[in-house]
Amino acid sequence: MIIGLTGSIASGKSTVSEMLKKSGFPIIDADLVARQVVEPGSETLAEIAKAFGPKVIREDGTMDRAKVGEIIFNDPASRKVLNDIIHPAIRQEMLQQRRDFLAQGYKTIIMDIPLLFESRLQHLVDKILVVSVTEENQFNRLVERNGFSEKEARSRISSQLPMSVKEDGADAVIYNNGTLDETKWQLNRILEKWQVSPEKE
Repeated sequence: MIIGLTGSIASGKSTVSEMLKKSGFPIIDADLVARQVVEPGSETLAEIAKAFGPKVIREDGTMDRAKVGEIIFNDPASRKVLNDIIHPAIRQEMLQQRRDFLAQGYKTIIMDIPLLFESRLQHLVDKILVVSVTEENQFNRLVERNGFSEKEARSRISSQLPMSVKEDGADAVIYNNGTLDETKWQLNRILEKWQVSPEKE
């Protein structure tokens, strides 16, 4: 079974991902893949340099994220060009990792995709597990943990799909508003219900 794990900023999705990893489940991390596909010497990075010029590559061969950010920030056309290069590369790499894990005999694979709904990637997975949190807790975590201003925190929250929409699209929801033990208990209940384990065939 392929499980899509998602949530919103400061929902605690990474905490749940870590719990699954410690239990022995193979994890395909979309954020990590997004960094891997633009590593120095990669085809994707060469395409980005071709589209935006050599100025977006640092002397050490890595992508200058700040420069790329400046270019696409206020320019939807440039952002589309970048997304059209990066998103297919990310999808391709994630599917390759999935094939590799299946070939190794894993019966259950976790695809940790923060923007699963926003990127319309539901078709890649069999079940969707959403880590949810109240907006109040989300806001407090962003201010306290990430040091965001009130305005920044509100802006980050409103830039993502509402939690209620993600919950509606989920096969199961973990409400991460309490203790870590409570979160782990909910996760274990869902895994039991779905009859999945990290074992190989």
